[in-house]
Amino acid sequence: MMKKTIGIIGGMGPLATCDLMEKIIRNTKAQKDQEHIHILMDCNTGIPDRTQAILNGGEDPVPEMTASAVRLEQMGADLLIMPCNTAHYYYDQICAAVRIPVLHMPRETASLLRKKGIGCAAVFATDGTIRAGIYEDALCAEGIRPVYPGQEGQRLLMKMIYDHIKAGKEDLTGLKPSADALLREMKDAGARCFILGCTELPIAFELLGRTEDTFDPTCILARAAIKASGYEVN
Repeated sequence: MMKKTIGIIGGMGPLATCDLMEKIIRNTKAQKDQEHIHILMDCNTGIPDRTQAILNGGEDPVPEMTASAVRLEQMGADLLIMPCNTAHYYYDQICAAVRIPVLHMPRETASLLRKKGIGCAAVFATDGTIRAGIYEDALCAEGIRPVYPGQEGQRLLMKMIYDHIKAGKEDLTGLKPSADALLREMKDAGARCFILGCTELPIAFELLGRTEDTFDPTCILARAAIKASGYEVN
């Protein structure tokens, strides 16, 4: 397979964008600079908030997302990825703006869970991702039952995402008891694993030291992109 260049539609948010790029690099089988993948990144922090657009009629993020997609294609990207789960609500519109493939993070995640024989998974995500059914659609298509946090658990996740990781406040010590309670609640609901379905959440749960039975869609997407680019994964 011919080696391909990856384009990252970034800025949703900036730290999650860096996390995706690092996971591509760390998961690529390479022993020197020249064996790594050519990556183009547009960290477009001007993309409006996706959850606000979905839930509250906020500013449409599609024009800025498609502008990034087109810019990356013109720069030489052979395929595109987005480090934002909620942004996949607009996936079809992004695909329509370019002639190169766009990988779909929730679908890649659901496919992996099916291969691992998981029949029920907890979805931790933004209010927008949950309301839009982004993971619901992907999981149900693979025969996997999604379960979701109650109101308190969902408020906790939004706090982690917006008040901590997006805000650059990485001390989550005070949230550990609530996080542990959320994990127990989801286990009691039948979940065999926890999908960290917002790209800030893998960062948050790593900081909390609570990564057991979690699936990181950022890492899953990174590994899928490596393979689609004609490289080997570690």
